[in-house]
Amino acid sequence: MIDINEIQKILPHRYPFLLIDKIIDLEVGKVAHGIKNVTINEPFFGGHFPDHPIMPGVLIVEAMAQVGGILAFKSSGVEGKVLYFMGIDKARFRRPVLPGDTLEITVEVKKTRGKIWVLKGTATVDGKVAAEAELMATVADK
Repeated sequence: MIDINEIQKILPHRYPFLLIDKIIDLEVGKVAHGIKNVTINEPFFGGHFPDHPIMPGVLIVEAMAQVGGILAFKSSGVEGKVLYFMGIDKARFRRPVLPGDTLEITVEVKKTRGKIWVLKGTATVDGKVAAEAELMATVADK
């Protein structure tokens, strides 16, 4: 397990853009499983359907990308680098994510080529798919 303190050592993101709480499982070069506890205190709920708050889909994709970033950094062993998003393909949103939900995020490596990573992310709530997307990123100097 990778807790929030370790995540902050790996990723450059901070509140309110750090969107994952912990990594519960990681198989180097293959797959990572992360958790995002969604609370009503999230800053986006004040403006995103305030009478019916739902987590914006783009932030669910960003949470998947952050889990993918942890997977890439732990798999490649690079220190002092940053992971840049290069693309999002086949993004689909299947059900709303609401305050009180626990977003379970799985990111799998589809392929790597040099510094380029192609990942498949799936976010579920209570075992039901909320969102999925293919992500592409690259490891670069800061």
